[in-house]
Formats: sequence, C-alpha cells, structure tokens
Amino acid sequence: MTNPFPNTADFSGFNQPARIECDISDLVVQGCIPDEIDGAWYRMTPDPQYPPLNGQDTFLSGDGMMSMFRIAAGHVDFKMRYVQTPRLQAERAARGRLFGDYRNPFTDNPSVRHLSRATANTTPIWHAGKLLAAKEDERPYRMDPLTLATLGPWDFEGALRSQTMTAHPRIDPDTGEMFVFGQEAGGIATRDVSYAVIDRRGKLVSEEWFQAPYAALIHDFAVTKQHVVFPVFPTTADLQRIRSGGPHWIWEPGRSSCIGVMPRGGSVKQLRWFTGPAFMAYHIMNAFSAGDWVHLDLTRNRVNQFPFIREASGIVAAAEDIPGDLVRWTFDLASKSEGFSERVLGPGGDFPRIACRDGMREYGIGYYQTYDPAIGPPLNIGPAGFGFNTILRINLRTGALQKFAPGPRITVQEHVHIRSGRPGHEGYLAFVADLHEHNLSEVMLLEAAHLERGPIARISMPLRLRCQFHGVWVPGEQLPH
Repeated sequence: MTNPFPNTADFSGFNQPARIECDISDLVVQGCIPDEIDGAWYRMTPDPQYPPLNGQDTFLSGDGMMSMFRIAAGHVDFKMRYVQTPRLQAERAARGRLFGDYRNPFTDNPSVRHLSRATANTTPIWHAGKLLAAKEDERPYRMDPLTLATLGPWDFEGALRSQTMTAHPRIDPDTGEMFVFGQEAGGIATRDVSYAVIDRRGKLVSEEWFQAPYAALIHDFAVTKQHVVFPVFPTTADLQRIRSGGPHWIWEPGRSSCIGVMPRGGSVKQLRWFTGPAFMAYHIMNAFSAGDWVHLDLTRNRVNQFPFIREASGIVAAAEDIPGDLVRWTFDLASKSEGFSERVLGPGGDFPRIACRDGMREYGIGYYQTYDPAIGPPLNIGPAGFGFNTILRINLRTGALQKFAPGPRITVQEHVHIRSGRPGHEGYLAFVADLHEHNLSEVMLLEAAHLERGPIARISMPLRLRCQFHGVWVPGEQLPH
C-alpha cells in the first residue's frame, strides 16, 4: 500500500503529486490558434511517484515528468510520460521510496547506494535533433521526441567527462553550437566546474574544468558572441554537513557573489573574476558584449528564493516579501577593478525569456513573470511557496512595461516563446494557467507584442498540471516524421 503524501506546501493544493501518464487527442480550444503555429512544446515537471522516504522533502526532488503539446493546423494533442530513470524503476519495483533527502545520497536506503539518483526533472533540451531531459546534478536522459519513451542516459557518446550537466545550456542561434557547464563536476560538494562546447551536429568538441571560488549552486550561465559568464552565488554545499544528514545547500550572506568572465574562443585559464554583494539569481534573461563591456541581464534577489534553503539557513522570510529586481550587471574588461555596475531594468520576478533569435546579442524585448499583490493574495504552487500571477513584456531600450494577469486565484507557469514566420511579427507566448478555484489547468496563447489584449486562444485541460520548471518550443519542421 502506498502511504499518503505529507500535508505540506510541497505536496498539497496545486503541488499535490499527479502521477499521471496519458495521451489526450484534440484538446478543446476556445478562440483561434493561428495556422502558422506548428510545433511541439515540451515541458518538464517534478512529479514524485512515492511519498518522501524520511517524511518530508522538497518539491525539487520529484521524478521527472515530460509532457508535450503538439500543435498543428489549429489542433492540439497532449502526451505525458515519466522519464524512466534507474531511480524511478527501482522504486517502482520496491513499490515505495528508496532515495532519501534532496541531493543527499547519505540518506538513501542502502539497497540503492550504487544507483544513479538522477530525476531528470528540470529542463527539456532540443539540440541536433535530440530531445534531452536534464537536471543539474546528473547527466541528461535522451527521450523519443514523438513518443516520449526514455532512450537512456546521454553523455554525447562517451565524450562528456563531467558527472553533471546544467539544465540551462546556451545555444547560438547562428552557429547552432550548444554551450554547457556542470557544477560539482567531480563529485558532490566539490568546487569542480566543467565547461563544454557541442557543435551543431551534436558532437562534443571541447571540455575544460576549473575551480569555482567555493562550492556553490550554479544554476544558469550566459554566453555572448565574444564571452562566457559564470555567476557564482553564496548558496553553498559542504560535504561534512551532507554526510551528517544535513542539507545540501545553505545560504551564506557573508560571502561575496563571484562572476567569472572568459573569452568565448579562449580557455578557462583566462577566467577573470569579479565580486559583489551576496545575491541569488537562478535565471538569466540574456547577455551581450560591446567592446570591452559585457552586459548580463538577470532576475536577482537579496536572499535565496527557496523556503527549504532559507529554513536550513535560519532565515525567516515570506517568499513574496523577498526583494528582487530585473537588473543589468556590466563588467568592464578594460578596467582593473574587480567590481561591476548594476542598473535596475524592471520589477522583480523570474522565468525570463527572449525570442531565440535574440540570444547572445544586444536585444530590445524580454518577457518574465512577477507576483502582483493587487491581483490577489499569494497562492501555493511550485517550489518557492507561492506562484506568479502576471506576465510582463519589457522594452529594454525604453523601460516600457506591458503586462497580462489572468485574474484572481489564477497563477501562471513558465511561458514559452513561439516564433512567427510573418515579417515584423513578434511571435507568441504560451503558458499554463493554474485555475485554483477549479483545481484544473488550461493553456493561454497570447500575441507577444500585445499582452494587454489577452489570450487569442485558450486550450482546456481535463486535469491539473503540476507546476513545470522549464519548457522548450520545437518548430514542426525540425521534428521527425
């Protein structure tokens, strides 16, 4: 018999595990989906098959669930499958949880100490015709892009030496190259960071390692046409603490933020480190170079956003009250200073996105999400303890903001940008809206340039979709037939 999940924020309300694998043909559509939208929207969601081994765990530990909205000719089909990791397969065979606390193998049942802890629950990656399910503490898993069947772990045909690979690669829209890194590349709580380049055909062509200033959670990084940027923030790991059964990560505000910048065509030996106050940023909107200047746009906070990390660090604060901003950090490579400048671009939030064609270069438009208390009180969804209720479009050149909020008691999951083939058209944004009043989900489709007009189409779901982490849009012409 499977025991109930604990009645905590990570496992109740919209965070209640769904554990559903399904196929749904021809979802009901209100409004009109433009004929030019043809492709697949892949999403990754942590969805635990079994309750926590030790009575409590974080939302981040859920088993990886890949879903796909296939949109073509105005029709939408839906598919959802678990990533068949050794972890999930072992627990299904045992009919119960065997793996312990988040990122702590020393809390596992001894019977699985030899198995990979991979959950592959964070980001779907599309590159060189391959679909990968990635989480930053392991190597990714390859998935069939049509059936979502799990094809197995992926290490670029044996070429990747790092034990880990980021869930936030950067792909050059012009060259097709993919850039990746791995935190704790040499093992748990190490300072080892790997940096690798994969060519447009999917072949790993280079991999170098370096030592971060301290063992830190490096969730995202940035690549420009001329530089690579590695942000290191003081959410730190300590092997002795982890061995004793303690948390993998804690927030250390006494440490500096450290940002490494190197030439894109150079070596990690050329990394130059800049330092600043203790900040935390999980996601980067974009970065670009202008001569000796490197500009990095990111959503940053003054403390870690996750409640379980704040609790482990002895910090008491409501997630919605933690101050944050969308900022531009500028690094002057011609200066001898180790500092950097900051300019506030917009209000705080997260899940920044741009059109893929704008990546790595100076750009004008970005999109991200925020919580607006005027819309309604915070609602529990996702790992941060509350959900965003507003999508923002920001003009980076003028600072002008547009916004769309679906209404009270509705939260919004991360949006995806869908390109348009029409000249001058900005494309579309699609996102899952969480209808808390009805415990159901729907997809809203908006024109990216006109958020204030509201959805041009709404796609009804006959079930609740647990909060995704990240997604990717793949144009139909790139999919296998």
